[in-house]
Amino acid sequence: MKHEEISLNTKRELARALKEAMRKKPFRKITVSELVDACGVNRKTFYYHFEDIRALLKWVLEEESIEVVKGFDLLVDYEEAITFVMNYVEENEHILNCAYDALGRDELKRFFYSDFLDISRTVIEEAEAVENVRLEDGYREFLCAFYTNAVSGMLTDWVRYREKRERDTVARYLSTAIRDSLRGILGGTSRK
Repeated sequence: MKHEEISLNTKRELARALKEAMRKKPFRKITVSELVDACGVNRKTFYYHFEDIRALLKWVLEEESIEVVKGFDLLVDYEEAITFVMNYVEENEHILNCAYDALGRDELKRFFYSDFLDISRTVIEEAEAVENVRLEDGYREFLCAFYTNAVSGMLTDWVRYREKRERDTVARYLSTAIRDSLRGILGGTSRK
């Protein structure tokens, strides 16, 4: 095995140990010692890969984000994409609640933001093609950021307070708001 593969496998083992520990206790009570013991590696190995446990948690979220985004490759329906992420949230509730507690709302929002930025761009570009409209590049990027912030912010709040909001209702509201407002924006833009 190459060094890169060994390194990635070690990181994944540490991530697995962290996720398992987060099922049992709050993030702040997890120690490097218990993670390295669970993986059969030494502390030096942990610190070779990560500055601290928070850095490991950020890496886990980034890796999970990559896996979530892979699920969007063939998705063309924004509501389906939102529902896909909400399913991920429900399946990984303990990780995301620990992340919320350990990293705060902004870091968790960044996790969702990275997932939805390319999706927002694709949705906008496809809507431009359907409406035969070409937005100014700067305006398109603004809209990508706008919609991505809206979705990632709402999903971050939903992670924390979802017992108050139905998943399907939130997904429907978000996708309807995006679809309808985008139609209005594109309808008010001059044709190509």
